[in-house]
Amino acid sequence: MKVLLVKTSSMGDVIHSLPAVTDAMRAIPGIRFDWVIEEGIAAIPTWHPAVDRVIPIAFRRWRRHPLAALQEMRAYLSALRAQAYDAIVDAQGLMKSAFLSVLPARGQRHGFDRRSARESAAALTYQHRVRVPRYLHAVERTRQLMADSLGYSLPEGMGDYGLRQRFAGPVRDRTLLFAHGTTWPEKHWPEPYWHELAGMAIAAGWTVELPWGTDAERECAIRIAAGRPGIEVLPRLSLEEIARRIATATAVVSVDTGLSHLAAALDRPNVVLFGPTDPALVGGYGRDQFCLKASEQTPVSRQVEPPIFAALTPQIVWRQLIRAVGPRPGGDDR
Repeated sequence: MKVLLVKTSSMGDVIHSLPAVTDAMRAIPGIRFDWVIEEGIAAIPTWHPAVDRVIPIAFRRWRRHPLAALQEMRAYLSALRAQAYDAIVDAQGLMKSAFLSVLPARGQRHGFDRRSARESAAALTYQHRVRVPRYLHAVERTRQLMADSLGYSLPEGMGDYGLRQRFAGPVRDRTLLFAHGTTWPEKHWPEPYWHELAGMAIAAGWTVELPWGTDAERECAIRIAAGRPGIEVLPRLSLEEIARRIATATAVVSVDTGLSHLAAALDRPNVVLFGPTDPALVGGYGRDQFCLKASEQTPVSRQVEPPIFAALTPQIVWRQLIRAVGPRPGGDDR
C-alpha cells in the first residue's frame, strides 16, 4: 500500500503525526508513505523508517511572492502527481492543504469530517470523512484518523514516534538542554526566570546547553549564558543536529515549542512550561513528560513578562526537574 500523508506544519504538529505512521507500518505489512510538508521542517519525516519520499511545499513563501513562485509551484504539483496513491490522508484539515495537496494528488481522499477538521469546509474535499473528538490529544486524533482511513484497529496503549533507533546514543551525564525559544511571545517563559534556573543548575554541577533558531533567540541565549561557565550557547544547528543533542541530553526544560515535542519523540525527560496553551491537547506525549501549567500554581507578586507565567517560578521548575532525573549521587541538588 502506498499512502500520501498531508501534514505540512507546524513542527510540533508534524511530530505529533509520527505515531500514526508507526501504527500503520505495524498494522499493514509493506505500507510506504510519501509526505507533503513545509520546506523548513522537511527533514523530520525522513527520519521515520516508513517514509520514502518527502514532497516539500513552500506555501508561506509562495503566498508572499506568488508570481515569483509559479515555477516552483509547477514543479511541486508535478512531483505530487507523479505517483498514484492507494490513499491520501489529510491530517492538516485546512482549506489550503485540501486545495494545494489533497485535490491535485491522485488517489482516494481521506480526512476529518466537518465537526473534526480545523476548517470545516475542508471536509467537502474528502471522499472518506472521519469523526474524531476534538478533546483528544493531537497525537491520538491523528492516530484515530489514520486507523479509520486505512482500515485497521487503533492499537491500544501509547503511540510510538519511531525515531528512537535512529538517534540512539549514550546519554551525556548531567547535561541539560533549555529549549527557551518559541514563535509566540505569549508562550515565552520570562527571561529572568531562565537566568535563575540556569544559576540553580550550574550551582548543582550541571552543564546547560542553549539552542536557538532566530537572531532574537540567540541574543536571549547569550544573555542567559553571560559570565557563567558551564552554560553553552550552541552554534546554529540543523534539525538533525539539534535532535542528536536532545537525544543524548540528560533532560530538557522547554516551553511549548517544536523542540519540546521533539524531546518527547526522542524519549528524553522533559519539563514543559505552559502558559496560554492547554497541555491536555498539545502537551508532551510520551514517557517522562512533565507539564507544568502556570495557571495551576499559587499566585505570586512578581512582575514578569508575560504576566501569565509569574506563578510558575524557577523554584517550582527546578523541583520538578530534580524529581524527573533524580538527585545527584552524594550531592545536594536542592
